[in-house]
Amino acid sequence: MAAVQARQQTSGLLSIGQVLARLQDDFADLTPSKLRFLEEQGLVTPERTKSGYRKFSQEHIERLRLVLTLQRDHYLPLKVIAEVLEEMDAGRDPMIPGAAPRSASSILAPKRVLSSEELRRSTGASARFLGEAIAAGLLPAAEVFPHDAVAQLTALLKLAEQGITPRHLRSLRVAAEREAELISHAVSTRGVKNGTPASTEESLELAGYLDTVRSGVLRRRFGGL
Repeated sequence: MAAVQARQQTSGLLSIGQVLARLQDDFADLTPSKLRFLEEQGLVTPERTKSGYRKFSQEHIERLRLVLTLQRDHYLPLKVIAEVLEEMDAGRDPMIPGAAPRSASSILAPKRVLSSEELRRSTGASARFLGEAIAAGLLPAAEVFPHDAVAQLTALLKLAEQGITPRHLRSLRVAAEREAELISHAVSTRGVKNGTPASTEESLELAGYLDTVRSGVLRRRFGGL
């Protein structure tokens, strides 16, 4: 009887492997060690079976999705992400800091990938223009594109209207690659092993700082405050 009740209590819960299967399409670098790292940081607390195995609910998965999105797309350090989660746990809908602040609930809204045709239809871009953006390394060369590709391609179209084409922006990709090398070197000199959750966390945090500095320098170049 006890075994039956235990199975009933864990029905609908997922193992680490099942969680990875659900999230790795959107977060390809997600690993069991990173899941454990996020748990150690107090960002997610899965349930445990009597044998000690971790079990995740749908709520845990959505929480992980938010954490990973804030880390990857918004360059937020884990301590700031923890504050966001604390606000949400208290029933509030905090604004996510950044150049274009948005609510946490909007980030949790369902997102889907787009085919090249859907991306072009959403932005009005021609197949040739999309190809130029991909060739310049500004968008991934893939069969499907992430949800934020719409905003990126729209911005590229606006720039092209002013004579700044994807070909002119190849230097952005080159600069990004240099910055990535700089960050990787900085993290490695601190003794953090490459490819670990800790190195990913530090790298994304440094990338966020660089993004802030870059934006400030560019605004000042044109007289902005």
